Amino acid sequence: MLNDLKNELHNILSGKSEVRFGTAIQAITHYLGNGKKTGEDLENEKHFKRKEAERLEKYIMENNLWVKNIDFSQYVSEGAEQKVYLNNSDSVIKLNDSIYYSCWKDYFYNLLLHNFFFTDTAYELLGFYKEEEVLFAVVRQNYVKSDTPTDLLTVKSFLEANGFQNNRNNDYINKSLGVILEDLHDENVLTQNNLLYFIDTVFYLTDVFWDS
Repeated sequence: MLNDLKNELHNILSGKSEVRFGTAIQAITHYLGNGKKTGEDLENEKHFKRKEAERLEKYIMENNLWVKNIDFSQYVSEGAEQKVYLNNSDSVIKLNDSIYYSCWKDYFYNLLLHNFFFTDTAYELLGFYKEEEVLFAVVRQNYVKSDTPTDLLTVKSFLEANGFQNNRNNDYINKSLGVILEDLHDENVLTQNNLLYFIDTVFYLTDVFWDS
């Protein structure tokens, strides 16, 4: 079962299997290249990400992916990594600059993993926006209005039942899969009708994930 799940995740990240709203994201990750970064890349992460962003902008231009119709008057909130705007009564628009990731490809992997594990709040990549030399991915997500505070012990129980162990604060890891899931505080996991909705997740992959 574990190997089947791991293989399925590999297939999703490589574009061999479908996931909700995955087509555009998979096309970009394929363009940027699959697999682990080299040791040289890791030693020069800032340079690597800058060069990667240049390649990404070329792709954006060639595929007409600049988003120009964001209604900034509908501002809702922002955190370290993104800005949130109300799109309509059913969805929000989020601008994310991938600051939590050493490369854009890892951010896109995060979107694909989120869309696999949490389909009801899947991210739809609309395109990109640039402001003051900062590049943002523009994603749309279903709007979830909480009706009761989220019990973090319930979040913990849910994740542990699905193979993720709490390793510190609101961070979790599935050691067998090689998948880390972080930042699951009560503003990133909402409760509606006694159901948990994971609206902001931060997925990372360890070397274990890439081991065959």
